[in-house]
Amino acid sequence: MRVVVADDVMLTREGIVRLLKDAGIEVVAEAENAPGLLREVRLANPDVALVDIRMPPTHTDEGLVAAQTIREELPQVGVLVLSEYVEPTYAMRLLQEHPERVGYLLKEKVFEIATVVDALRRIVDGETVIDPTIVSRLLGRRRRVDPLAELSGREREVLELIAEGMSNRAIAGRLFVTERTVEAHVTQIFQKLRLPESPDQHRRVIAVLTFLRT
Repeated sequence: MRVVVADDVMLTREGIVRLLKDAGIEVVAEAENAPGLLREVRLANPDVALVDIRMPPTHTDEGLVAAQTIREELPQVGVLVLSEYVEPTYAMRLLQEHPERVGYLLKEKVFEIATVVDALRRIVDGETVIDPTIVSRLLGRRRRVDPLAELSGREREVLELIAEGMSNRAIAGRLFVTERTVEAHVTQIFQKLRLPESPDQHRRVIAVLTFLRT
């Protein structure tokens, strides 16, 4: 896996790079601002760009805007954005137009390198990975029209874990059920959300996006 790392704080960037390299990830370039990130991604064509949301000059959403540009110009390149803050609105901005091959993790998770590596691999596979804290915050929002109303409590639980980027096997382990039981729940989720099987759609990603929008 080839990754470009962008963070304006040199020590943080070097720390992330070191952890990724120790985990066997090839870091092909580094950047300290959004223009540099876009330049390096266009040159290196990595599998994933790992991006801090708040970058110079305003330290607001430059990294997020760059991430959206990458998804528009280079759809084969995945994006994993990191944030110091729980910002559900930023997560939704990233997902609205490009729900596949994207992830959003709190920056503190970089110290849990196994979590970061797992997220990168899932993004390469075309999945969506959202930090559980963000999922919980989104769950707390009041729903006016709830497309998930038909789901059972266990099906909602399974969908929440899918939104966190967990595989069926991992969900089975978390819920102490068999993987076949999880597969049955996922099938029911797809049916109740009216997501027919299609070669042009990643139903798992669309289900997660539906979940986050409610």
